[in-house]
Amino acid sequence: MRIAVDVRRIRDFGVGTYIRNLLHALARVSDDHEYCLICSPEDTVLLADLPANFRAIAYRRRDSSLWDHIELPRLLRRLGAAITHIPFHRVPLQMPRPYVVTVHDLGSLFFDDAAGVHHAAREFRLKRGLRRASRIIAVSGATQRDISNLVPEVSGRIKLIYNAPDPQFLEKRDSSDDRSRILERYQIRYPFLLYAGSIRPQKNIPRLIEAFAVARSSLEQYPAWKDLRLIIIGDEISRHPNVRRAVIHSRVENCVRFLGFIPFDTLRIFYEQARAFVFPSLYEGFGLGPLEAMASGTPVISSAVASLPEVVGGAAMLVNPENVFDISRGIIEVLTNDALREDMVLRGRRQAASFSWTRTAREVLDVYKSAAR
Repeated sequence: MRIAVDVRRIRDFGVGTYIRNLLHALARVSDDHEYCLICSPEDTVLLADLPANFRAIAYRRRDSSLWDHIELPRLLRRLGAAITHIPFHRVPLQMPRPYVVTVHDLGSLFFDDAAGVHHAAREFRLKRGLRRASRIIAVSGATQRDISNLVPEVSGRIKLIYNAPDPQFLEKRDSSDDRSRILERYQIRYPFLLYAGSIRPQKNIPRLIEAFAVARSSLEQYPAWKDLRLIIIGDEISRHPNVRRAVIHSRVENCVRFLGFIPFDTLRIFYEQARAFVFPSLYEGFGLGPLEAMASGTPVISSAVASLPEVVGGAAMLVNPENVFDISRGIIEVLTNDALREDMVLRGRRQAASFSWTRTAREVLDVYKSAAR
């Protein structure tokens, strides 16, 4: 079977992780199919380590381009694929069928910064893409429910297939020299809390900063935490004035650091060295960040909403993301209770290991076969 996969978002923070790991897992479980990977010309190098049955197809249009509605379908018809996988819910209006679409979350609709006709157009495209899909992959039960509530008639075509943390997070390694070198490069000489991910409105970063300020003030009586910092890895703060205002109003300018995007190996070390990973998202379709932190042996403080309780199981400290003082309470409990922290590390590693990209790839391949039939 010839399968086309749109991998243009391979460099994205969340969707890119999904694409990269799914492709490599498919390569392990499926050597009897041909995969045509539609990518930006500069991303062909990222696909070079895949087997010979995976072929990169350079294509310049972004999925936000109006011309993509015409040119991508035209390319797919020329390829003659039995099935196409769109691993993000932005489907061209003239998309040839059959196709499979993965929905990670509906945050782009629920937290849309557009209004009026622009929001209506976005909602129309999303619903049309789902209605015409042969199969829809939802990455969590919460996302599956959101899709069913938004477009009830597609409920019977939704397949729940969980994501998984990158397998490299689960590998044990001895890299004390690398760890010391990287921490020194970033001048990390203090204990820190970590957030990694984008800084979209639903990520709730201003409340995270406010909660950190409250917790830091309460922890002043503990010598081990008197120099506690918060490190945020993801978007640049210059793009988010509300986050900058939260830092200034909370008076923690010298205690919060924004590092932007960093290489994968560096990210692993920050996960491993963080005293806790704090993820107070208001809405999440899956939540890879908490699982990656758990796989790295770091206790997680997570929202008790949307898909997050489903994903973290009983291995995280759950908090109310709309209550600054409850987020602060979770931080303080995890940092001041050694027995709790050790137990969370053990349960977290087990929870992260319960998800598997190999299992995910096999289930996705079954969806391809079903949709093609």
